[in-house]
Amino acid sequence: MARVSPIYVNEKNAAALLDMGIGEFRSHVIAGHLPRGLEIVPGVVRWDAEALRCIGRGDAIEGMGGVNW
Repeated sequence: MARVSPIYVNEKNAAALLDMGIGEFRSHVIAGHLPRGLEIVPGVVRWDAEALRCIGRGDAIEGMGGVNW
């Protein structure tokens, strides 16, 4: 059977995608450095896994497109 790649992840897995503990992840979300989760159904909050991957790769940085790293 093919491996499923999640579209949305819970807080624990969102933190793991960025190699952070839940407390560290939560503090960055509260500070506005990372996006808030989305309530996809009442009472169920999840994070967009691809958006977190973009952040991890540095693809989500705005205004830095002309910088040659």
